[in-house]
Amino acid sequence: MTSRFRYSRWDGTQVGFDLDADALLEEMTDDLLYHGDLNAALRRMLQQGFQDREGRDVQGMREMLEKLRERRREQLDRYDLGGVYEEIAQRLDEIVDREREGIDRRLDEARASGDHRREELLEELAQQRREQLEQLPPDLAGRVSELQQYDWMDDTARQNFEELMEELKKQLLDSMFNQLSQGLSEMSPEQMQRMKDMLGELNHMLEQRERGEEPDFEGFMARFGDFFPENPQTLDELLEQMARSMAQMQQLLNSMSPEQRAQLQEMANALLDDMDLRWQVDQLGQNLRSAFPQMGWGQRQQFRGDEPMPLNQMSSVLDQLGDIDSLEHMLRNATNPGQLAEVDIDQVRDLLGDDAAKSLEKLSELAKMLEEAGLIEQREGRMELTPKGIRRIGQRALGDLFKRLLQDRSGKHEIERSGAGHERSDEHKPYEFGDPFHLDVGRTIRNAITRQGGGTPVHIRPEDFEIERTEQITNTSTVLMLDVSLSMEMRGRFLAAKKVAMALHALISSQFPRDYLGMVSFGRVAREVKPERLPEATWDFEWGTNMQHAMMLARKLLARQSGRKQIIMITDGEPTAHIENGDAWFDYPPSPRTIEMTLREVQRCTKDGIRINTFMLEDNYYLREFVERMMKMNRGRAFYTTPETLGDYVLVDFLDQKRSERRAG
Repeated sequence: MTSRFRYSRWDGTQVGFDLDADALLEEMTDDLLYHGDLNAALRRMLQQGFQDREGRDVQGMREMLEKLRERRREQLDRYDLGGVYEEIAQRLDEIVDREREGIDRRLDEARASGDHRREELLEELAQQRREQLEQLPPDLAGRVSELQQYDWMDDTARQNFEELMEELKKQLLDSMFNQLSQGLSEMSPEQMQRMKDMLGELNHMLEQRERGEEPDFEGFMARFGDFFPENPQTLDELLEQMARSMAQMQQLLNSMSPEQRAQLQEMANALLDDMDLRWQVDQLGQNLRSAFPQMGWGQRQQFRGDEPMPLNQMSSVLDQLGDIDSLEHMLRNATNPGQLAEVDIDQVRDLLGDDAAKSLEKLSELAKMLEEAGLIEQREGRMELTPKGIRRIGQRALGDLFKRLLQDRSGKHEIERSGAGHERSDEHKPYEFGDPFHLDVGRTIRNAITRQGGGTPVHIRPEDFEIERTEQITNTSTVLMLDVSLSMEMRGRFLAAKKVAMALHALISSQFPRDYLGMVSFGRVAREVKPERLPEATWDFEWGTNMQHAMMLARKLLARQSGRKQIIMITDGEPTAHIENGDAWFDYPPSPRTIEMTLREVQRCTKDGIRINTFMLEDNYYLREFVERMMKMNRGRAFYTTPETLGDYVLVDFLDQKRSERRAG
């Protein structure tokens, strides 16, 4: 049976494979090669974001943090903290006006009754109440305190005032403990007593933990769990929630003017007239401040808007600012994709929108996707490239070079050369005079039987002979010397040179596996670079171009190898450092001693049959003069190139040399 497929026009609703491990690795390759640190490259990718294969932007954390800061600015630019008092003052004015109307109504009723004694008593009482109302303090807290002691004459005004006080008490406690909103829905005396008991036990558990004892958290939640709608699973989680709420309230107080802060505190004292409750609240605040000093208790919010913020909205505004601060803290301190999995995606969606939430989900999967593809792995708490990942980067670098190079000759670069060699090629041919006599016995006997027919003995003639072809095999041992001096980075040449190193490693390991490739980096001193550590190689943070030390290491590496031996040197400057008596000596302009020591090493390489081919990334007189002297001694070749064409030169030269060797063979 054949498979059937149906296709439709793209309408914008279809979703393709927008992310894969190869695309992610390609996205971060330049950063990784430039800095030589996979973990830092992952962090920068998280910070900057990227585009998926469909061209859609994946927001980075830097963009998300800026949006969070903008969201905070919107809240701060909207509200004026004076609104906390304006609404309360307006409602108190309305209640006082209603009381005055009630006083007048009571007097009118007394006058209409015809009872002069009652009228006299009410007029005297009304005069006293009017004087009390006229003498109310101008500040809000003082008015609340005085009206709590006032003997109301109007029942509706008294009821409205009591309702306002209960509402303000609930809102005030809500602002202090916005996690207790469900538990404070009814402020009955019994509920208030339960709340005091809950706060008392909470303080006791904090003291127990301070002494190293184990508090009974499960028993506490069994008795008071209805106060906590978010259902914390541990004591630390519960305390952190409450500490965040109280710290937000403290930040609000810090943000007020001294007069506003004094009014709110005095009003709180007047509303929370229960001494035991006030003590428990103060004690809890002190304990939480000690347990969570990092909550920003001393910070302040710069509210600068003109919209009054009512007390009943204070908790929601504080909660949103707290969510912004919490999310900002998590994003700023996330150093690897795995930590982003702990972020509340729903919270991100509420604060920043769907696009940011989707982007964060993708960012959190980066490392997991690369690990599952076998490109990176965890080693001692750090992400490292696997051999497969290193090969993939090298193949990508090689592919990028061949996209613009040797279009008609690219591919596996096999050379059709058969003859007197030693490697069987699994091909056969009739024997001709002069061929190596690698006789294929089976095919030879079959040819004889085909010729003479069945029966024994089988008579073999020369024309029955069939031999196995052999392939001419050449072997090249190469050491790539990569200049990592500070000038390579400052002049923007390091990344191109390192990509060439990765591409050359990929070419030799995949197409010429019998060849040897060693690598040496050189700045003030030289170091051997193992192929598995090549992606981590970075530039030297010191001045110095120590070709002498690099050639010394390269010569030692090649001494253990066979075949044609060569050094490929990529550099942008003349030698300015050398090793003498075990120490690195640097001088610029180059000292005659450095030139002499370097040329001595060139002479040793020449004596050992090592050809030095130099690729110069700088066209200056001093470098040209040195390279010409080196060429005369070594018979190597020199190429002046640029970062853009360096790979073309190196790969073409290497492949041409392989072809020349095989033709010579």
